[in-house]
Amino acid sequence: MGLLTVKEAGEKWGISSRMVTVYCDNNRIPGAFKKGNLWLIPENVEKPQDKRRKRKESYHAV
Repeated sequence: MGLLTVKEAGEKWGISSRMVTVYCDNNRIPGAFKKGNLWLIPENVEKPQDKRRKRKESYHAV
């Protein structure tokens, strides 16, 4: 089993390393652990789903 850094995981998933760090801090990546100040992520884990609110389109009658 290989491990990825936050930067490598971000490049693999097409998101910023900061977003990967947020996922790690919120325990959203199974198997991720912190060694010193470095997060290590299993290479076979999938990207967590983005749970941020999506903007609803409003349908106002004009």
